[in-house]
Amino acid sequence: MESARLRLRLLVDELEMSEKHISEVESSMERMLYTTGYAEQILSIKGIGIVTASGFLGEVGDPLRFQNARQIANYAGYNLVEDSSGKNKSGTCISKRGRSQLRALLYRMAYTAVSKNLEMRALQNYMTSRAKNPLKKKQSLVMISKKIITVIYSLLKKQMTYNPSLALGTVRREMMAA
Repeated sequence: MESARLRLRLLVDELEMSEKHISEVESSMERMLYTTGYAEQILSIKGIGIVTASGFLGEVGDPLRFQNARQIANYAGYNLVEDSSGKNKSGTCISKRGRSQLRALLYRMAYTAVSKNLEMRALQNYMTSRAKNPLKKKQSLVMISKKIITVIYSLLKKQMTYNPSLALGTVRREMMAA
């Protein structure tokens, strides 16, 4: 019984120490994020927090070094390639030749954005339920990931904060309304 109490006390101490380390790392991430000058624009997007914004900038570096958002998507490995072998042609898939950690981070960002951001949720609902060529849920999350890249790049390029009415664009809103 005495050893069980000792073990439990040590586990509680270890948990408290881990929580302290996590809070120190998160506060450091927040400080560093604000030193980049991009924090206000990225954090204005609903569903993106300090940890994911810091992770995105950590993986990409300065997003404005790219000429457009498509280059960042290609850097992440989201460019489409033909999935064929020999005589079989089965369509397209993402190349996965980019940074896998960036893709994983963007996927988590998309997952959260769909639950927190009304525009991203509406876009996912449209993509998964459209009559012509509906996407599966995971495919729609990849598409939302690419959309997040575009939104972040546009906000940083124009030095604006997130505006929900501009997030989808007029063409996409008309498609969704139809």
